[in-house]
Amino acid sequence: MPAEVAASPLNRANRFIYNSLFKRNSIFLFGVFAGAFAFEIAFDRTIDYFWDRNNKGKQWKDIEHKYTQ
Repeated sequence: MPAEVAASPLNRANRFIYNSLFKRNSIFLFGVFAGAFAFEIAFDRTIDYFWDRNNKGKQWKDIEHKYTQ
C-alpha cells in the first residue's frame, strides 16, 4: 500500500469507522437497533407536531374545556 494512501484523512476515517462499528457484529447490530429506536422517536414526535398543528381546534384536548366543568 502506498504511503500517501495510508496517510489520507479519508482512509483514517474509514478505518476508524470500520474498527469501531463494523468489525464486530454485536456492535453493528446494537448500532442498527439504537439508530432505529432514535429514528422512530424522532419521526413520531415530528408527525405528532404536524398533526396537532394542522388540526388545532378540532381535537378533544382543544375543546375539552367547553364540555367539562
